[in-house]
Amino acid sequence: MNSSPKLEARQFTIPFSRNAVEYAAILVWWLFVLWFVAAGQIGVGLLTIVVMVGCWMKTALFGAENLKQLYEAAQCNLAHHRFLILMGINMSQMIMSFAFDFHLLYCIDNSCFTGVAKGVHPMEALFDFFYLSTLNFSFFGYSDILPQTVPAKIVDLTEIVLAFVTVIFLLSDFISLKDSIRNRN
Repeated sequence: MNSSPKLEARQFTIPFSRNAVEYAAILVWWLFVLWFVAAGQIGVGLLTIVVMVGCWMKTALFGAENLKQLYEAAQCNLAHHRFLILMGINMSQMIMSFAFDFHLLYCIDNSCFTGVAKGVHPMEALFDFFYLSTLNFSFFGYSDILPQTVPAKIVDLTEIVLAFVTVIFLLSDFISLKDSIRNRN
């Protein structure tokens, strides 16, 4: 019989319905701001600020949610592979969110980025920004799409910092957090 302390086995399920609502909220936010961009009723500066503030608010929510889910998963002794699925879902939300932010900045001012094909329809450019966001989040370190303006660089850096915190701290700390909770109990 093993005498090592075990974590209380509680049920933890991946909140797929909540994640679906979060994907929808990200999409609705993008469409809402895109509508204002297309309407042309609000100035470039104000729209850029709206995108940046929205980006930072989503980043704070992503960070808080990831920390909460990390702690809950560790407390419930969630299997590592299930935790990776949960973080994969969260990371795909972040990639999508930043791709939309880059796209909005491009639609506001297409000089925000270089490397996007000239004359491409803004909706076709969306793939390019998913590409950029995925490369940022995977730490690949190379992209032919580069931010050129200060707002674009700030949003780009925000994603890189969030990716670093998510991948390096959250994913790597899951096992050690589980161990520390196990030792505490």
